[in-house]
Amino acid sequence: MIAIAIAFITLGVMVLAVAALGSIRLPDFYTRSHALGVMDTLGSLFVLSGLCVYHGLSFISAKLLFILLFIYVANPTVTHILVRAGLRCGLKPWRKGGSKR
Repeated sequence: MIAIAIAFITLGVMVLAVAALGSIRLPDFYTRSHALGVMDTLGSLFVLSGLCVYHGLSFISAKLLFILLFIYVANPTVTHILVRAGLRCGLKPWRKGGSKR
């Protein structure tokens, strides 16, 4: 059981590390937001799932599942709101070739 928990947590940390790398390497706000929104949600779900497996059937696992559900709903919603706010403020998407309008 502990090996499964370690595998989930390790996979989650690796996904979160890739998300952090994407936030540094990607060219503009929109691509960074997309990468972070998807990968951050997935990494958090893996880490919290691993913690649920580690704690077994307990009150702590119930609280972790509630947090997991909240992240699953809230993180994509917040990402969508931020990207929409950037678009409404006139933030232009990156174009290949670096052409400025």
